[in-house]
Amino acid sequence: MHRILAWLRARADNVAVGLLTVMFISFIVQILSRYVLNAPVDWTLELCLTTWLWVVFWEAAFLLDDRDHIRFDLLYVMAGHRMRRTLALLAALAIVVAFLVSLPATWGYISFEKIRHSDTLHIRLDYVFSIYGIFMLATIARYGLRIWRLARGGKIEAPVVEEAP
Repeated sequence: MHRILAWLRARADNVAVGLLTVMFISFIVQILSRYVLNAPVDWTLELCLTTWLWVVFWEAAFLLDDRDHIRFDLLYVMAGHRMRRTLALLAALAIVVAFLVSLPATWGYISFEKIRHSDTLHIRLDYVFSIYGIFMLATIARYGLRIWRLARGGKIEAPVVEEAP
């Protein structure tokens, strides 16, 4: 199972690299067309914005670990082991509930956007914004798994305490 997850993570990384490559190439095209050829093109900005949107949510859904996210963990760091488990379980439960409650409205908005297209590339906006739905489903799955592991007595991460210089 660990090998399958590692392979899937590597493929998710490949997708992120591909998106960043497309964004970088369109950025270079924009610089060359604007400053070298003195004939700016509009589609490069839209492509950069769309790929950036996809990179941010793709990586947050599939590539970032929990420790990579910003956390407000003052109480968590001060708590003992049992309280940390309880706080981690409550936080994961809150995330799952909030995302599940907002999922129908989010899906409704994304599916409504199929009637609109982007200004320059004429991509249907439901395709552009669908990454947020993917992000939500991946986050629900990730934190649902975390709830299951914590409820079964799985290992919780030790708090990271950084001292001031």
